[in-house]
Amino acid sequence: MTRASAPPPSAPVLIAGGGPVGLATALELSRHGIGSVVVEPRPQVAWLRPRAKTVSARTMEHFRRWGLAAELRSRAPLKVGWSSDIVFCATLTGREVYRFHDAFGLGLVGSDRVAEPGQQAPQPVVEQLLREVAAADPRIELVTGWRVTGARPAGDRVRVSAVPADAPDGPPVTVEAAYVAGCDGPRSVIRAALGGRFDGSEDGRRNVNVTFRAPGLAALVPHGPAVQYWVLNPAQAGLMGRLDLDGVWWCIANGVSQATGEAHAADIVRTMTGADVPFEVLATDAWTARMQLADRYQGGRMFIAGDAAHQNPPYGGHGFNTGVGDAVNLGWKLAAVLNGWAPPALLDSYEAERRPIGQITIDEAARNMATLGPELADPRLAGPDAEFGAALPGAQAAIERTKDREFHGLDLVLNYTYAGSPITAPGAGERLPHRWLGPGDSLYDHLGPEFTLIRSGTDDDKLVKAAAMAGLPLSVLDFDIERVPAPPAPHPVPELTLVRPDQHVSWRGSTPEDPDAIIRRAVSGPA
Repeated sequence: MTRASAPPPSAPVLIAGGGPVGLATALELSRHGIGSVVVEPRPQVAWLRPRAKTVSARTMEHFRRWGLAAELRSRAPLKVGWSSDIVFCATLTGREVYRFHDAFGLGLVGSDRVAEPGQQAPQPVVEQLLREVAAADPRIELVTGWRVTGARPAGDRVRVSAVPADAPDGPPVTVEAAYVAGCDGPRSVIRAALGGRFDGSEDGRRNVNVTFRAPGLAALVPHGPAVQYWVLNPAQAGLMGRLDLDGVWWCIANGVSQATGEAHAADIVRTMTGADVPFEVLATDAWTARMQLADRYQGGRMFIAGDAAHQNPPYGGHGFNTGVGDAVNLGWKLAAVLNGWAPPALLDSYEAERRPIGQITIDEAARNMATLGPELADPRLAGPDAEFGAALPGAQAAIERTKDREFHGLDLVLNYTYAGSPITAPGAGERLPHRWLGPGDSLYDHLGPEFTLIRSGTDDDKLVKAAAMAGLPLSVLDFDIERVPAPPAPHPVPELTLVRPDQHVSWRGSTPEDPDAIIRRAVSGPA
């Protein structure tokens, strides 16, 4: 339950940071029967600084695993069918320059490719839902108003210190935990405690987010609904969009310092919208894009995830979603060790699997950031018809060439693999290819909470027996291969597929020559 009192003296897992990644880690642990204590300094969710707004299709599949996908969609101010377009325009109320469709996997409703399409939802909406679920979960103790200030190894435990967020100079309390997950952001105390550092760089351009309320603005926008409107106005370029359908908007002004953004937020909004309508500035938030990756994700019994492990520009909508991927990967592995059916060596695979994904995500987001509104802006786009017509072909070509990949990045979202991981057999590691078994009936819905063996056209039970001997919890799913369409190439449906708790393929094949070795590798790596 949520409480203002001090954290308890002990916990199986202490999670430093109760943002979306920390809460996702707690939910994943609870799914596997493991309790946790989440320590978060903010008593309330920060509603006026929405930060992330895109919940990817892959993250929504995890929300489906937790039984929360439908609830998140019901709370999202912009429903999934509202729009999947990205519009480039001279100003928000000016001429349209170019348009992308089916951005961010929002148009995947009913697609065989995913169990869930993407969803536009401001980070506070996501975080509030996760807080409520955590507060109602008897395995999760959510302690708000407290901040983790340090951690150190103590034999087979970790001693964590915490202080009240509003009294940081007061005496700390100590919590002893079997494991610690640092989901405490870019200034992570846990990253420092495990001896890690950030390597990378930051972008020289400054940015300011502005949240504002303008109830009459939508009626003046000639472009119709869109997820984002990219404003190519040389006087102030950036991007903007709706937070809800009740008049609240967000914008990102590129190339603006914190001081300028705070002092001239209203002017920024007027310039980008190109409209003289009444509005109220609700909040400003200055930031700088960083491309940073922690040199390690683990130190003994301490781990880091999310922004504590990687920082990337927001372009493409990957940062928050990559953090949820960290949470799921770390969560099921910690639970497997604490539940006694996997050795501690399994935890070494967390960094081996997730750190490369962090690097790929940083590289992709930096590529997306290479061309922003200021680079695409052209004063002729706001000029007379003749000037606009002359500038339009070149502008459209540049937008198509430089930005298409940003909005259609499903290969990174859905197709990243753990190939080469010590716990993954050769030829495996990808997310289990999805398919529908019937209307609304996803193959993923039939997977067990731990490992699942999918058998297609065979009753081979060698892996079942090997799993039982090893104490590995295994569900068996038999289905008629003729009734279920085959997934797309390159992987035809194998007779046997061993699936991990996170829906990634551990091993596939026909007849397992050494079933004991397959099971052993799945939780501890090759002998």
